[in-house]
Amino acid sequence: MRELGIGLIGTGFMGRAHALAFNNARTVFDLPVQLKLAALADADSERAARCAKAWGFAQAQGDWQALIDDPDVDVVAITTPNHLHYPMAMAAIAAGKAVYCEKPLAVSLEQADAMRRAAHAAGVVTRVGYNYQHNPMIDLARQMIANGDLGQIISFQGEFSEDFMADPDSPWSWRCEVEHAGGALADLGSHLLSMARYLIGDVVSVCADTHTVHAQRPAVKGSDSLKTIAVDDQVHALLRFANGARGTVSSSWLKHGYKNHLSFEVSGTHGTLAFDQERLNELRVYRAGQTGFERVLAGPDLPGYAAFSPAAGHQLGYNELKTLEVQELIMALAGEGANGSDFDDAWEVERLATAIRLAAREERWVKISEVNGETAA
Repeated sequence: MRELGIGLIGTGFMGRAHALAFNNARTVFDLPVQLKLAALADADSERAARCAKAWGFAQAQGDWQALIDDPDVDVVAITTPNHLHYPMAMAAIAAGKAVYCEKPLAVSLEQADAMRRAAHAAGVVTRVGYNYQHNPMIDLARQMIANGDLGQIISFQGEFSEDFMADPDSPWSWRCEVEHAGGALADLGSHLLSMARYLIGDVVSVCADTHTVHAQRPAVKGSDSLKTIAVDDQVHALLRFANGARGTVSSSWLKHGYKNHLSFEVSGTHGTLAFDQERLNELRVYRAGQTGFERVLAGPDLPGYAAFSPAAGHQLGYNELKTLEVQELIMALAGEGANGSDFDDAWEVERLATAIRLAAREERWVKISEVNGETAA
């Protein structure tokens, strides 16, 4: 069986999630290749060494380019702050390596376009970490929509809100910088926009409003020194889909009480379905004529679920979704599948986000066809 070497860049929350997913994937799935955790890189070489030992990687690097140059690395997983995605992915592509990059893909539409074009030219497999779409319940929702269970789709209402920046004294971070593609739209909204496209299809035009509620934040926790914030704290947008459906999306990192509230309702002429990531193992479904919503629980009849649990109602979690995402990456690398979001899909999400920013700035409806790299600023 062919061996596939994994190189992971970054040791934060997402780095750990990737490490768990690669370890879990080779345990719970019958993969067509053997996974070798070849190398882990972090700017803090001591932390890289500690994490490599704890997570089972063969070696640690303090230099990400050295990881890319390592002949034992076939796949480069990027979990760094957003502004580093472009140079790292481009270097990996130039070296002929597959790339598994966290979202958002890049800090500008120009960068995202260059990344997808480079990947095409090199013929390498790419995937982007929109892990919430890998929930078996999302696939069930998508199947119901495609099968016409809800009739003609007329609306999508989505929200992704958390409260980790709700305190105005929460300190500045790289997410607060425009140059790092910060803000609620990039940080949370990109997941929601990808979900809307995955379920409903292409968006043709948008109108939007963005808002920076807390214009200054402490430079560091507890500091009296303040830094100006130029990114959005919350965003609201109207969408028109190519299939005629209408939609709303909103995202905030200020909404008290919400921890991972990626939610949506899809309505059609025959019914409605609803989902909330904070209750990720269930859908609520209403069909015309019922007296109320039906609660549908995840179970082993749904693809992917049974790999983790043989019984319904026993619950999958965040890390299981990441493992399902990694499985699809590995199958694509083995030439046995094409599921998952690649750089082309991620570019479309960035294009949509760019249109939303433009619509908010110019206070008008923007056609997605208007948007190219020059409108990203």
